[in-house]
Amino acid sequence: MLDIRPVKVKFREHYKKLRIDMPPAQKSEFDRKITRNIMGLWQYKRCSLLLTYVSTENEVDTIRLIRQALDDKKRVAVPKCIDSNHLMRFYYIDGLEQLTPGCYGILEPDSNKSEQVISFSDSLCLVPALCYDWEGYRLGYGKGYYDRFLASYDGAMVGAVYSSCVRRRLPHGKYDRPVELLVTESYIRKTLRTGR
Repeated sequence: MLDIRPVKVKFREHYKKLRIDMPPAQKSEFDRKITRNIMGLWQYKRCSLLLTYVSTENEVDTIRLIRQALDDKKRVAVPKCIDSNHLMRFYYIDGLEQLTPGCYGILEPDSNKSEQVISFSDSLCLVPALCYDWEGYRLGYGKGYYDRFLASYDGAMVGAVYSSCVRRRLPHGKYDRPVELLVTESYIRKTLRTGR
């Protein structure tokens, strides 16, 4: 059986560098367009709960989207990673000031001060990745937090990604779940999502 791990390592290095090398002005413009495209989705307009990662410096920005979703009176929940077992749980937030650096320096909610999400009904999940392919499969960061969460998540899943980080095909395992839409700065693409 083919070991796809070395291929994934190579792709991760390539797409990390591509994002780091993106000029700040271009990144800011692309982030603005991606946010606008997400807000135009019917999946966003109809959801009452937005599940989203809190972006780091070189990821597609989600800070503007979090603020807008709260202004739109949606409930917003962000993940907290449990490093001991590589699981994550989502917690509701009312504002960005509730977040503090957690695993890997990523902003997270305080589980002692925030309410954990129990029901994911009527939600939209924004899924982070270094790269996506046309079928909606993702190349993550290699820790498996989102893979474990998405294995049992039945809601709408959207990949926010720069168009330069979309490939025709990525290696993936039989348990990987594709997102149903890719949202880039220049297009929205329905994928060939299968499964649940």
